[in-house]
Amino acid sequence: MAMTSKNSFGARDTLAVGAQSYEIFRIGAVEGSERLPFSLKVLLENLLRTEDGANVTASQIQALGQWDPNAEPDTEIQFTPARVIMQDFTGVPCVVDLATMREAVAELGGDPAKINPLAPAELVIDHSVIADVFGRPDAFERNVEIEYGRNRERYQFLRWGQTAFDEFKVVPPGTGIVHQVNIEHLARVVFDRNGQAYPDTLVGTDSHTTMVNGLGVLGWGVGGIEAEAAMLGQPVSMLIPRVVGFKLHGELPAGATATDLVLTITEMLREHGVVGKFVEFYGAGVAAVPLANRATIGNMSPEFGSTCAIFPIDDETISYLKLTGRPAEQLALVEAYAKAQGLWHDADREPSYSEYLELDLATVVPSIAGPKRPQDRVVLAQAKDKFAEVLPTYAAQGTKPTPVTMEDGTQFAIDNGAVVIASITSCTNTSNPQVMIGAALLAKNAVEKGLHAKPWVKTTLAPGSKVVSDYYERAGLTPYLDKLGFNLVGYGCVTCIGNSGPLPEPVSKAVNEADLAVVSVLSGNRNFEGRINPDVKMNYLASPPLVVAYAIAGTMDFDFENEPLGFDADEKPVFLQDIWPSTQEIQSVIEQAITAEMFAKDYADVFHGDERWRSLPTPTGNVFEWDADSTYVRKPPYFEGMAAEPSPVADIHGARVLAKLGDSVTTDHISPAGSIKANSPAGQYLAEHGVHARDFNSYGSRRGNHEVMIRGTFANIRLRNQLLDNVEGGFTKNLLTGEQTTIYEASEAYQAAGIPLVVLAGKEYGSGSSRDWAAKGTALLGVKAVVAESYERIHRSNLIGMGVVPLQFPAGQSAASLGLTGEETFEITGLEELNNGTTPRTVKVKAGDVEFDAVVRIDTPGEADYYRNGGIMQYVLRNLLK
Repeated sequence: MAMTSKNSFGARDTLAVGAQSYEIFRIGAVEGSERLPFSLKVLLENLLRTEDGANVTASQIQALGQWDPNAEPDTEIQFTPARVIMQDFTGVPCVVDLATMREAVAELGGDPAKINPLAPAELVIDHSVIADVFGRPDAFERNVEIEYGRNRERYQFLRWGQTAFDEFKVVPPGTGIVHQVNIEHLARVVFDRNGQAYPDTLVGTDSHTTMVNGLGVLGWGVGGIEAEAAMLGQPVSMLIPRVVGFKLHGELPAGATATDLVLTITEMLREHGVVGKFVEFYGAGVAAVPLANRATIGNMSPEFGSTCAIFPIDDETISYLKLTGRPAEQLALVEAYAKAQGLWHDADREPSYSEYLELDLATVVPSIAGPKRPQDRVVLAQAKDKFAEVLPTYAAQGTKPTPVTMEDGTQFAIDNGAVVIASITSCTNTSNPQVMIGAALLAKNAVEKGLHAKPWVKTTLAPGSKVVSDYYERAGLTPYLDKLGFNLVGYGCVTCIGNSGPLPEPVSKAVNEADLAVVSVLSGNRNFEGRINPDVKMNYLASPPLVVAYAIAGTMDFDFENEPLGFDADEKPVFLQDIWPSTQEIQSVIEQAITAEMFAKDYADVFHGDERWRSLPTPTGNVFEWDADSTYVRKPPYFEGMAAEPSPVADIHGARVLAKLGDSVTTDHISPAGSIKANSPAGQYLAEHGVHARDFNSYGSRRGNHEVMIRGTFANIRLRNQLLDNVEGGFTKNLLTGEQTTIYEASEAYQAAGIPLVVLAGKEYGSGSSRDWAAKGTALLGVKAVVAESYERIHRSNLIGMGVVPLQFPAGQSAASLGLTGEETFEITGLEELNNGTTPRTVKVKAGDVEFDAVVRIDTPGEADYYRNGGIMQYVLRNLLK
């Protein structure tokens, strides 16, 4: 993507590294740049290199150079990421849309081959493996086999994409988790492209893209909608953010893990308030934070709500690149470039920051978080008491021992608080050798003391890359994990994303019949209600060693300090501290078991895949041949009847409320996710198309089929729609008939009657993962506007990207304070001002007898262009045709 910069600041220069010479844009050419935080210097270089006088202007560059750390963000800049990374759930719709755009271009008389990623795009298939089979040696093989059976159509489609599009690469299933593959292999740190050297930057279709911030790579998660735009060369429009400086000093004490550190940081930053801000770590303590811990901290950025959580480049970055088998020329370039550009960490220099926080690492104590939010940290020593405090919210009675007989005849009783899932899973921790080796050593010590996991616990191990299995093998630790039931189930996100698979039938039956509040413990980053498993009400995040400990304890109602986990051969009690490995033990295993050769071997032909992948029959050609019978990949309706010029923006008349929602409704509540129930609209659709219930698969796997997805939007079992009393799930009142119906059926009725729809919501609407379908589904249901008290950044911009206008109640007001029942008819006027090329600050909303001025949350001129065109894809398509 070499573009010719206008170079208004005379920043163009050359940098010689060894025998190579590169064109660079010197950050120091802009006055004031030396005091900027690391992350803003990266943005400044981006603007210098892409300055075109239209999208990126000299005044934007100057504004960034003269950044006032104390100002509220109000200056828009256009950031052009160097690359895009995707996972298969969110990536499939991107490729479906690109394929559809090729046809739309042809229909409007253009050249379909013009539709190609303009920036390198890499997709890692990691979200499709489900832990169906567990606790046995063949679990991995069986799960991969089932995965290929379920997802064959999607995989054939992605293989077509790999051949049809330039600059698009696919990492096949069974390889690793996208964010781990990113830090271990894909990340460049400094790009070398078309003779230019520049910082590696990216956006990803997964909110935990920020894991790569640990390497000093600036990037964050966006909706699939913005990712498509970035692939097609559209800059990401953003405001110059406030940057929070987070100073680290000291070192972690014995017994505290990276997970404990990150849960502490998550709680601190949530409390401080960092939504929409950059967080940057600095200070003498940074050097003492190993790269794996930096990546763990970066990974949790969405949980504390910041846009990114970045570490600067230093010796530790270079050591990690070397360990993971990056070539010597790359190491030399990264170091020379970072030093030449003032991007190398200098512990004695304090940049200007908007806000300051600090943490002494020595104060971190073992912790977990739950039962439903990552920021709800619980000190491990208080876990039993805290569990007892929250249990009444989830269970009618404190204890309810319920007998279970397993298929092999094993009998036991389970009660509220039983740990039914213990899973070492997710990107956050499975790339971190300290906690992964820690978990394996704890397993070894436990087995040697004669301890076992409880028979009702579903134990799963899903590392982030094959390297983990290699170092477990080399250290001789695999047998101990296997002995406790932590057999390898797959290399993928698994439990954290809701692919925990079914509980054993007798356990599930007992839980549901007795309505028990049972628990999952996972080494993940997300524990929202209803996300992990439909049978499990309470979910706790914990480090991998604690996941193993809870599998042995078998219940949340447990005090590790005072209760033994079991007894050894001499009937002596065994406590957690007796089997917890020391920091030195962990370190010595890391030093002897992990080598650069492992990374080189495991990533040698990472895009080629195994025999299964290579033998998939794959369609060819520039334009995809849609299969009319496919229930996975269908051509979406976004461009049907699209004209070469957009029609004018119109006000909204006679609208009705589809759903009236409370605070903290996440994209997990809105977006279709998890398993598809037989009696749901999506289940009925699949059944009508000849799919058996056992083959329904998950919503995520069917993201390439808009018919399934629209039926699963707002269908989360925990959604509470205030148009109905005490009803949970995807239901609403059809205001034309007064009857209760599914949200999908109500939407069909309103659309047939030509009635536009609105959604009313409370605070933090759309927090959670960056889910493109939360916005696409909303738009396809016929919703024209959302009125909320406040929004999460990504979801707000995604709504605009799909042609839905995000409006905000006046400050301090809400649906309740205005007396809205949700049964009113809505008139929204003033939107037509957008046709004059300006964006109104507020519009008039009349709902029954109530009138108020709603704030228009179209925040940038770029967003206004998308909205005028009916969405981002239409905007890009029309521009390409011009």
